[in-house]
Amino acid sequence: MPTTVDYEQMLRGAELRVTRPRVAVLTAVFDHPHADTASLIEAVRGDLGDVSPQAVYDVLRALTDADLLRRIEPAGSVARYESRVADNHHHLICRGCGAIADVDCAVGETPCLTASETHGFTIDEAEVIYWGTCPDCATARAN
Repeated sequence: MPTTVDYEQMLRGAELRVTRPRVAVLTAVFDHPHADTASLIEAVRGDLGDVSPQAVYDVLRALTDADLLRRIEPAGSVARYESRVADNHHHLICRGCGAIADVDCAVGETPCLTASETHGFTIDEAEVIYWGTCPDCATARAN
């Protein structure tokens, strides 16, 4: 898990000014992967005390624009943020509780990840979401 010094270096590397809210938001996202904005606001307030929701929204936007965070919006869900930005990975989402887990790209035959037609686009990412039932929800249903 990164330290405060690591977060400061990440911000400087992205040519962003180091501020307490930016460090607090990075910390919150690393501590709570796939968290929604409301959860991140609560976590940042636990770290900094009183901070406006707009300040957290602004920091999330700046960090996402700088490619330090990734924003995902699974169907039927609010926006969520993650710190895993250095690769093209996918997500597995539980239909019961909404838990989200990272899934690495498939290796070998992956026809769904190769577009049959580019329509002139330069493709740099494929997004796949797997839906299912997590072990906790499956156990609860069985009982």
